This record gives sequence, C-alpha cells and structure tokens, in this order.
Amino acid sequence: MFFFKDLSLSAASAGFVAVLVGVTSSIVIVFQAAQAFGADHAAITSWVWALGVGCGLCTALPSLVLRKPVMVAWSTPGAAMLAVAGSGFSMGEAVGAFMLCAALVLLFGVTGWFARIMDRIPLALAAGLLAGVLTRFGLQAFTAAQTAWPLVLLMLLTYLAGRRWFARYAVPVTLGVAVAYAWASGRMAPAPLPLAFAQPVWIAPQWSLAAAISLALPLFVVTMASQNLPGVAAIRAAGYAMPVSRLVSLTGLGTLALAPFGGYSLSLSAITAAICMGREAHEDPDKRYTAAVVCGALYVLLGLFAGVATGLIAAFPPELVAAIAGLALLGTIGSALVVALREESHREAALITFLVTLSGVTLAGIGSAFWGVVAGALARRA
Repeated sequence: MFFFKDLSLSAASAGFVAVLVGVTSSIVIVFQAAQAFGADHAAITSWVWALGVGCGLCTALPSLVLRKPVMVAWSTPGAAMLAVAGSGFSMGEAVGAFMLCAALVLLFGVTGWFARIMDRIPLALAAGLLAGVLTRFGLQAFTAAQTAWPLVLLMLLTYLAGRRWFARYAVPVTLGVAVAYAWASGRMAPAPLPLAFAQPVWIAPQWSLAAAISLALPLFVVTMASQNLPGVAAIRAAGYAMPVSRLVSLTGLGTLALAPFGGYSLSLSAITAAICMGREAHEDPDKRYTAAVVCGALYVLLGLFAGVATGLIAAFPPELVAAIAGLALLGTIGSALVVALREESHREAALITFLVTLSGVTLAGIGSAFWGVVAGALARRA
C-alpha cells in the first residue's frame, strides 16, 4: 500500500507529537466543559470517545484520499467557552446547541462562504496570524525551564545536535531522550489504566432558544474565528491547495453525527497541523500526509480506549509537552514570519496581525486570532 511506502519515522513521530500536544494542552478543559453540564464519569468518557473518533476519522480518511495532511481537532476555545457558559443548561440542551452549531458550520462550508472570506485575506496576513498562534507555544518551550530546567536544557541540546547531524529525526530523538530522562528522574507519573473499550453514551437533544443564543452561536463564532481561520492559514502557509469548503463541511457533518455523544465541535487545526505539515515531519511535502494519517489513527485509539489513553498522556510532565511542542514548531514559526514580513507593502499590517494574535487578547468572547486579522485588515487599508 502506498501509505506504508511513504511512511517514515519522522512522520510517525510528528503524528504522535501532534496528538500528545493536542490532547495534553486541552483535555482538562474538555472535562471542565462536560462537567459544566452536569456530566458524570460515563458521560465524560463518552465525550472523549466522540472527540477522539471524530478527529481521527476526519483527519486520517481525507488525508489518505487527498494525499495531503488534513488536520482536524476539537475546538479548545469552544470548550473553554462552554465551561464558562454551560452552567444552568442540561446535557440535552447542550447537545441541541452542538447540533445547531454544526448545522451553521455545514452551511458555511457547503455554500463556500467561509472559503470566500479566506480568499480575501492576503497571504502575508494569514502567515502573521499563523506565526502569532504558534509563537505562544514556542515561548512556552523555554518558560518551561523555570520549573524543569535540566529537562528543557537536555531537550534543547539534543534538538540542536539533531538538527546538525540527523535533521529528519531531531524531534523524535529529542522526544525519546526526554521521556527516558523523565522516567529515570521519577518525573513520569503512570496511573492504573482500565483496559477496556470506552462506552459511548447517547444524549437526546433538547431545543431551547436560550441554549441557541448562549451556547450555539458563541460556539460557532469561536470555532470559526479561533480554529478554522488559523487552520486555513496553516494550510496555505505550508503551500497546500486543499478544498477548504469541503473540509469545513466535513467537520460540520462529523460534529452533527457525534454531538449526541459529546462531540461538541470539530474544526480544522492550526497548532497540530503545523507539526504535521512542516519539514520536521518529512522532507518531501507530498509525503507529509502520512504524519496526519498516523495522527488520525492515534486519535481513534484515544477515543476507543479513552480511559487508557488519557491516563498515559497524563503521565507526561507538562514541561516535556510544552518543550517538545515548541521545538517541533520552530521551523514553521520561522517560515511563517518570513512570509509575513517578506513584502514591504504588507509588512506593517502583517506585523500588527502577528502581535495582536500573539497577545492572546479576548474581546466579546472571541479570541485573538480573529482580532488579529481584523487589526491587520484595518492597518492594510489605512
């Protein structure tokens, strides 16, 4: 099969790092969002099952078909919004809101409205947006040294040595060395793992105007502005031509199908996409889809064995996760900044986009990715 012929150790490692970063950076927020609607342990496990299976299938299958790295993740800003706004709503009302949000995403995908909006954003601004989103993770790689400087220093030295002598395998070797050090130094915290399949729990949707206004519409805006917008920016910055409208429609369909089980919002990814679309995944851009397929397969396993997978991932020290994410994204951050600042006519607008996005400012419940594009567009027209 062509997939196994194209697969490499660096691609498989990139897929693993993408899942590691994606899950560890947001799984707690997903738990909090579920608990805001009164979810018990079974319901929370169902949420992880739905999100894992949904992200995995929507990542792996189109990547195999297109032979391009399609990356889908759950909406972390959406989960944060739900954790705050969910109090007072039942699980059934939440499911109804998730389905309404999915229908809106599907509408914007099928009609091509979202793609037309993205076509009006210059590449320099899109690159500045992507750089702003990713630079926060790059900074975290080094701020992690405040609490675990031996581990972070060892990872940095290993990565630099790897970039010089075995560039394609710098990230997987760095990850392996970090895990070995964390294990030997007692920083790994493995817990008893329940070896059983996760059981999905069906929740019948309930429709209410209050949930539509307070949950569905904010979730839709946050998902499109804070996830899909930088997700498309990541695709274009990496040089891939993909059917954006179809991919956005796919995330809407996936959410619609999995919402009754806790799949609150699937969307295009930016952070993990950058890991699987960069040179660290594979020197050949035509073979980087294998990293996305590995990522998707691991997400499916995460969903099927939700209890086991979350326990394994929780064993990694947070400093290790922050450092490996930042190091894996260095190349993409540099490339995005080059594209953003290359043309003098767009340089100031792109820089404003980068800085506003990097600031992390949230206004009216909408994250900095959206406001970065708005500020950059205003600067470009000034």
